[in-house]
This record gives sequence, C-alpha cells and structure tokens, in this order.
Amino acid sequence: MSQIFDQTFQRTLDTLLANAAPGQSFEAWTFDDAKSRREAEERLKKKGVSARIRSAYKPLLFTFLEEINLHGVEAIEVHYPVHANAPANRFRLEAYPLAALVGDAKIDFIARGDDAFHYNVTLKRGDRTETLTVLAPNRVHNDVVGETNVSPTGWFRPAGDATGERLETDYEQLFEAAINAVANHGWGNEEPYFEELNIRVAHPAEDMALPVGDEVVSLREALHEDFYFSLLEFFQKKSGRPLGDRGLKPGQIVPEIVRSNGDVSVRIETRALTTTFLDGKEQPVDTASEPVAAGQIAALLEKIGGEAFEARSRSGRVLAARYVAGSDAAVMISGGQHPNETTGIVGAIRAARTLVERQGAHFTISPLENPDGYALHQRLRADNPRHMHHAARYTALGDDLEYRTRENSGVHLNEKEIRFSAQDMSGASLHVNLHGYPSHEWTRPLSGYVPRNFAMWTLPKGFFLIIRHHADWERQAEALLDRVTRHLGAIPGLLDYNNRQIALYEIHAGETGFRIINGFPCLSSIDDRHTVPMTLITEYPDETIYGDDFITGHTAQMETVLSAYDAWQEILVGEVA
Repeated sequence: MSQIFDQTFQRTLDTLLANAAPGQSFEAWTFDDAKSRREAEERLKKKGVSARIRSAYKPLLFTFLEEINLHGVEAIEVHYPVHANAPANRFRLEAYPLAALVGDAKIDFIARGDDAFHYNVTLKRGDRTETLTVLAPNRVHNDVVGETNVSPTGWFRPAGDATGERLETDYEQLFEAAINAVANHGWGNEEPYFEELNIRVAHPAEDMALPVGDEVVSLREALHEDFYFSLLEFFQKKSGRPLGDRGLKPGQIVPEIVRSNGDVSVRIETRALTTTFLDGKEQPVDTASEPVAAGQIAALLEKIGGEAFEARSRSGRVLAARYVAGSDAAVMISGGQHPNETTGIVGAIRAARTLVERQGAHFTISPLENPDGYALHQRLRADNPRHMHHAARYTALGDDLEYRTRENSGVHLNEKEIRFSAQDMSGASLHVNLHGYPSHEWTRPLSGYVPRNFAMWTLPKGFFLIIRHHADWERQAEALLDRVTRHLGAIPGLLDYNNRQIALYEIHAGETGFRIINGFPCLSSIDDRHTVPMTLITEYPDETIYGDDFITGHTAQMETVLSAYDAWQEILVGEVA
C-alpha cells in the first residue's frame, strides 16, 4: 500500500457562515443536499444574515422542487441556453426528469439563441402568465486531458449584484486536487500501472430519491462517475491512446465515495489486488430480487451439466462455463462482461436451465465473464446499493474484455479465453451477449455533465437491443431483430415500460437516434471485429434496480435468449432450404 494524496477540505457551507457579516444578504449555489442547505440558511439567519442557498447541481430541477408552486399551472415553457462547447441538448438534459414531475402541466423545452448560463421559465395559470429567470452557474474550462468542458460550478451573488461571481466549492476543490495528485504522480510507462488505485472520498450529501422510476439525485454517485472516467481518460492519454479506448490496461481504478457526518476529505493510495470476496446472498434464481452470490452461479452451472470449461481472471478467480452439445444450431450465451449490469447474469443462467431440458439443445453458457468486476461490485454495493458503480464495469486490468484479441492481449488474454473456447467448441454463428445500462440518469457534473463517449446512455430509454454482424449477414440480423422484438412485445407490461421511458427520454434529449422495431429501440451495424458473425447485445436499464424490478429485468433477459435461440433455428433452417 502506498499513499499518494490525503487532504481534508473546509466545507463551503461553513465557509459561507464564517465569512458572512450580520446584516448581509446574499444568494449562493453549492454542491450540497437540500437538508444541509436549509440548515446552513438557518445558521446564517441566527447570525443576522439573510441567505438563499441553492443547488449548483441540476439548478432548474431544484428550483421547481424547492421554490416553484405548480398549483394551477397548465403550461410551462423552459427556454434553455446552447453553448458551443457543450452538446446542443446539454441544458435540456440537465433538467431531467422535470417533465415527469409537473403533473398534468404541458411542458416545452425551447432552445435559446444564446449561451448565457440561465433558464427563462414561463408558467401559465389560466389567464395569468408568470416569468422567471433561473441561474444555472457554469464555467468553461480545460480538464486534465485538455478537453474543453462546460461544467456546473458554485456561485455567490450578494444582494444588489445582478451578476455575482464563481464560488469554488469544496466539491470542486476536492475533485481538482485529487485528479491533479494522480496526474502528477510518477506512474512509469508499463501497463498495468498499479493493481488497485483507491480513491476514498468522504462527503456528507444525502441521496434524494425522486418519484420517477428508479431516479435518484446523488452527488456522491456523480463524484464516483467523474473520478472513474476522468482517471481512465488520464491514463488513456498517458498511454498514447485516444479518449474512450477500451483496450487500456491501467489496473483497477476504485473510487469509494462514502457518506460522512459532515467532513469533506479524500485519500488516494495504491493497494494490492483484492482476491477476497464479499459475496451476495443465495436466493432462488427464478425470483432473485438482487444480484446473486457468485458461488451460487457456479453451483447452478454444475447442475446444467454438459462439458465444463473455464478461464482465469487477473486475480486468479475462475470463469466457469459449460458446453451442452446437441443437434440444434449452436448459440453462445454470455453475461457479466460488465458485471455492474446485473440482470443479464441471472437471465443467462435461467435461460440455460430452460434450454438444457430441450431435446437437441446446443449452446455454451458463460454467465459471469468478469468475476473480478463482480467482486468489486459486491464490495461497493455494500455501502451504496443504488449507485451505478461503473468502476466495476471493466476487469481488474482496467480494460473491457470485449476488446482483447489473441493478437493484442499479450500475456493478458485471461477472461477473453472463455469466448474463444466457446466458439471453438460449439462452432456457433450467434452470440447472445446480455448487458444492461443505467436505470437512472448518469452524469459527470465536473467534466461537462454529459458522460463523454457515453452520451447515448445518459438517460434510460427502455429495453434496448443491438446487433453487430458481419457484412454478409444483414438479412439474418433484420430477421432476428424482428422475431425477438415480437416475442418480447408479448410480455405483459414490457412495451408500456418502454413507451414511458422513451417518451421521457425524447422530451429531455430530443431525437432518439435509434430505430424502434415492434416497440423496442434497436441499433444494427456491420462489425467485422467479432469472430462470431452475429452478436445480439441486450441493454436492460438495470444497474441499480432491486425487488420486482430486478425480477422483471432478468426475466426479460431470459426471454430474449430463448426467443433468439428459437429464431436462430428457424433462420438457419431457412438458409439451408
């Protein structure tokens, strides 16, 4: 273990209190939860200071939640800025999920022709029209990899000052100092640079659940996302790779953002790779209400039978898989490539348990392809079960196993061996690869708000299907999408679920950019990178769901596998005929 950085920061709310003089009046915007901001206002009031402290994070949403009375409001217009250094819909996205929180009022988002950091809001109540300006403090800045961002920031505006000035908050200071400490450390030039890079942050903000699906406002979750992806980007640039490259193997980056009793601090250290396992709980797999125990997955695989094969992760954990030989056209089934996407792991097992009972069944099943990531996810869930924990997305090497090849992996083929073995054993021409994505909004507030290279996934938009196929397999891909989406559309409630999420997505993001096939958002593209000619990828909004929502998710994943398997038999029979 080697410490790189350790610092405690004075809380911005305490600084405001210390610096305020009796008789003063001001407005401030900070990265704090509502309870803390109201308590700070009361403390200032006792000092003789009149203050209104607003949220620097999602300021329009919080203005509606905390200050605007919607009684009798029939229509709302939100005119938002468009900045040259941000996506055109950036400030529209930042208002999410406001459209679902205004009752029956009609809401329209209208782009303004300027980039001033405020919203103009119009409220119509019968014959009356009210207008107000909602400040959205932002700054234009360059980040550690030299990219220009437009990011939310703190702000201070004394009474009588129409403009105000930037207030660098504790939240921003902490992030900037920690990122710079990592960037200035001597890492050498050989990947991986470390085993585990641990960033432990204590921050007092409470999460705030919203009455919309799985939506939750979490400053701590946002900090996890910003730390994880910003550090990935730093090491991508250091290695000479382009931003977003998934082949980088820096090691395991682990932001642990825990709730404190009031202090704001960060400690960064390198650690040895964790090989112990805080496992989940065993539960009946068909009705599992949360991620299942890794040990249970291994036991269920044994019961499926067939020929066992395996690979090893960086930490030495076993990736267990099975090959069931039969007379059908073979299909590869996998889950857990990104193990914070948890419904696919259970759905893969459930589908295999069903298929093995069929005469002639022919498939491989590898339900947990990234056990090191799964171990990290279980570890992080213990503290924050409703956070996305994208640090658990990649392997302990820090890469996406999908992007390893026999040619580029060197001595680190590791988990990817399971894919090559599955194809070599089965000869499958279809791979059903079960994934998920965030079931609530995903942001990086200190790095431009919208997750760089993942903008498409910032908001949930229903159960999404992706097909990647070789150039001469387009007709089969279209047939597969048609058959699978028709099957899924017959599952009670699933189309309604899709429609609700897509409608809210369109209000806040604008054009979807994807096709809708039988009620399901889909993408299909030629991709010769895969050795299997046809890959069907599922994307269920699942990263933080539990209970009945989790059961619905892994049931949809299972049904996708079963329908794809059946459709593939029909499609290939048609090819032979």
